[in-house]
Amino acid sequence: MRQPNIVFILADDLGWCDLSSSGSDFYESPNIDRIADEGMRFSHGYATCQVCSPSRASILTGKYPPRHGITDYIGAPAGGAWRETGRHTKLLPPEYERGLRRDEITFPEVLGRAGYRTFFTGKWHLGDKGSFPEDHGFEINRGGFRAGSPPGGYFSPFNNPKLEDEQPGESLPLRLGRETVHFMESHRDEPFLAYLSFYSVHSPIQTTQPLWEKYRKKALGRAQENGRFIFDRRLPVRQVQDCPIYGGMIEAMDQAVGMVLDTIDRLGIGENTVVCFTSDNGGVSSGDAYSSSMLPLRGGKGRQWEGGIREPFYFRFPGNIEPGSHCEVPVSGIDFYPTLLDMAGIPVPKEQHIDGKSLAPLLRAEPGSGLRERDLFWHYPHYGNQGGEPSSIIRSGMWKLIHYYEDGRDELYNLQHDPGEQENLAHGEKWKASGLRQKLDTWLAETGAKKPVPDPRHEPEKEKEILKRIEHELMPGLEREHAAYLDPDWQPDEDWWGSWITRD
Repeated sequence: MRQPNIVFILADDLGWCDLSSSGSDFYESPNIDRIADEGMRFSHGYATCQVCSPSRASILTGKYPPRHGITDYIGAPAGGAWRETGRHTKLLPPEYERGLRRDEITFPEVLGRAGYRTFFTGKWHLGDKGSFPEDHGFEINRGGFRAGSPPGGYFSPFNNPKLEDEQPGESLPLRLGRETVHFMESHRDEPFLAYLSFYSVHSPIQTTQPLWEKYRKKALGRAQENGRFIFDRRLPVRQVQDCPIYGGMIEAMDQAVGMVLDTIDRLGIGENTVVCFTSDNGGVSSGDAYSSSMLPLRGGKGRQWEGGIREPFYFRFPGNIEPGSHCEVPVSGIDFYPTLLDMAGIPVPKEQHIDGKSLAPLLRAEPGSGLRERDLFWHYPHYGNQGGEPSSIIRSGMWKLIHYYEDGRDELYNLQHDPGEQENLAHGEKWKASGLRQKLDTWLAETGAKKPVPDPRHEPEKEKEILKRIEHELMPGLEREHAAYLDPDWQPDEDWWGSWITRD
């Protein structure tokens, strides 16, 4: 039997609670759900960061962000340039790598050396010219370049130098799905890696008129009596899933996934194809488009709580993974690298340090070679656009400790009893907090993690004024804006109703 094909599907800004398979009763994702239903879902699957570029680099390299050096989304200001944001924060975030380093050996490179045909389509956001997908192991690149969001939006013209326009008004996620289908059809008789990296569901949020209308009707009456938002530390945070635009975006992405799965079936290669699905960070409950809610998890994209880092994490491999199986072991984006190479029977290059562990034993329902006892770590020494705070995290068993750099405090949560991270146990469980903090500090030192520094020009009163204005001016405006999405006469600011889906 030849080596298995690999179809790796990566969503952008899709949270753990954004799929019907993970409990949403508003969004509809039957095709993505099918991957979970026909394979294994990890209930505690994590991205390695609460924002995109670090997590994407970790998937490709098998390393934690401090090791590959990309600790914030590429393009975010750091050092003294951070002051230009006008946030007046206490700390200045450190500098970080602005592209995936050439000496990193990505898992697509390893597969290519072993005879795999390698294909990438969609969002890259791991560097500019010289650090594109084709510079890191992908033979074919359709749509991946420096941008973190689709420059032309979700309907053609795409304004993408790596993806030519074809039909006016064409849907971007469906185009990426068709590109993937064409690649699989062309290479069905040889082992391949198809890496489908959606721009969806990153802002700007855009959908078709029929999908907006479908989810508008579904959303009527769902809003909480006290409004859609609460203020949590630095920004408003959405508490209800009822955005019809976002619902349409998830369905369009799901349709593209369906195209890929149906093609695998049609080509008769399902028994020899591994399909993975995950996301790069939590859903956008705050900042950006404020489009979703991660409840019962706290926070979302850019934030240090579970809503910012826990993800859909699915594997399907017929005949090798029990359909409908679940795994409660915490796993991370660093694990894809060794897992996929293991499943392909290819050793990890000795010259590439990796932090991840192969999940193959868990996928085969074997003990897991110590995976159950492993600690997981995060390091985000930056201020998120979504209200996140400079912090580092350790998860050990069901315990999670967050260390904050502004004031040196720690938060300790028992995720088994408090998955929403509402009860800080740091003072009542001092020995547990102290032990986890020591482990975290050791890991930070081992990885050479860069830390933020105090800003000598910090003006606390200006920072307080900004936060007050956000709470009392921005949040009421958001309430009005999001309520208007459900108005039957609502129209978008720009005409993006023109997708070909609308006209079929």
